[in-house]
Amino acid sequence: MDLPAEHTALIRQRLSGLDFDELRRRAQDVERELYNLGITFIVYSEKDAVDRILPFDIIPRVISAKEWTHLEAGVTQRVTALNLFLHDIYHDQKILKDGIIPRDLVEGNHNFRPQMIGLDVPFNTYIHIMGTDLVRDRFGTFRVLEDNGRVPSGVSYVVENRHMMQRVFPDLVQDIGIRPVDNYGHKLLDAMMEIAPTGVDDPQVVLLSPGTYNSAYFEHIFLAREMGVPLVEGRDLVVENDRVYMKTTNGLAPVHSIYRRLDDAFLDPRAFNPDSLLGVPGILDAYRKGNVALANAIGTGVADDKAVYCYVPRMIKYYLDQEAIIPNVDTRICREPDALQYTLDHLAELVVKPVGEAGGYGITIGPRASKAELDDCRAKLLADPSNYISQPVVDLSVCPTVTDDGIEPRHVDLRPFAITGKNTWVLPGGLSRVALKKGTLIVNSSQGGGSKDTWVLEGGAA
Repeated sequence: MDLPAEHTALIRQRLSGLDFDELRRRAQDVERELYNLGITFIVYSEKDAVDRILPFDIIPRVISAKEWTHLEAGVTQRVTALNLFLHDIYHDQKILKDGIIPRDLVEGNHNFRPQMIGLDVPFNTYIHIMGTDLVRDRFGTFRVLEDNGRVPSGVSYVVENRHMMQRVFPDLVQDIGIRPVDNYGHKLLDAMMEIAPTGVDDPQVVLLSPGTYNSAYFEHIFLAREMGVPLVEGRDLVVENDRVYMKTTNGLAPVHSIYRRLDDAFLDPRAFNPDSLLGVPGILDAYRKGNVALANAIGTGVADDKAVYCYVPRMIKYYLDQEAIIPNVDTRICREPDALQYTLDHLAELVVKPVGEAGGYGITIGPRASKAELDDCRAKLLADPSNYISQPVVDLSVCPTVTDDGIEPRHVDLRPFAITGKNTWVLPGGLSRVALKKGTLIVNSSQGGGSKDTWVLEGGAA
């Protein structure tokens, strides 16, 4: 069990009143409902299975009020430091001049955008929506595994998982005292309106999606609906006189604030990738002149780079004069000769990750890799060491999970979501991803993982 018994006593008591067949029946009800509601994601690598539901385990993950207070403070601290870092590197670059972070690691990063240098953004907030991946080690300590500061996804499952539990398991949820999650859309809309250009009384917010073939398209629909704003694609927007407009049946309508689910490279073909058909030509000029707000800001990818991640505790100390509330997983940057040699010498014991990949792709888990896989990893490290980091295998905490063979422990992680406009608000709980395959540590949905409802108990229940 992942938490002390006192936090889960009532829940375990209620679960024990149901036999396994009843749990399986309810789990099957959930799967049918997920299909019927179209709560899916897309796996591009499998031509025969494009749309998939995210498997959902009906036994919730429970976090005490005290534990959540600690996590909430840690996530807020981290977002604050990363926003200070982004403002600094696009302005005075003090942290680079003081040698806290290597200059080439920042300016040589493919996500560094020179177009952002000297540009002021509202409240100095660059990362408005952030997903922080946390794991808990064998000693019960939560650690940050990675930061997601570009276009973090998964929050729709947090809200839908709660709705699912309330429909399928009302007898389990009743009178537990769980902090709500269904106000995320309102909080997001508030932040989007806060960052809109000054002098606009009723800002028009839109959600910009790459379109129906994006793996998170369901989430784009969900969040636009939750905010009550139009869902648009690049072809629906146009820039005239450095102002953004939306095409409507009544003509062009001004747009003031855009929640974009589109990477920098595809956002403006005039400024970035000229082959992009997904973006809006000229939107960078409108942004630079303060006529439209973008969330997240352009250039935030530097902050969620896996090599820069290693320096976040130093950022926190540098900007806030505080120790990190949630520590990092111990990490070696293979661009450094000593770290590269250590990684090569201990390859069979470590997890090696490419800096630029996401979704669990490109990872080599040493203790579970074949000799051929280790040899391949070694060759890649020697060919391009700066593209890799290495970490010890974290013995992830487990949660009870319904499997074909009964209730068994499965490894989990946690992605809390923080929204920042003028201030930061953290959604209580977050996305608990579970490694459904026995023995695996990879929880990513694209690699066969699923999710759980995450319950943060109210103060009295903790």
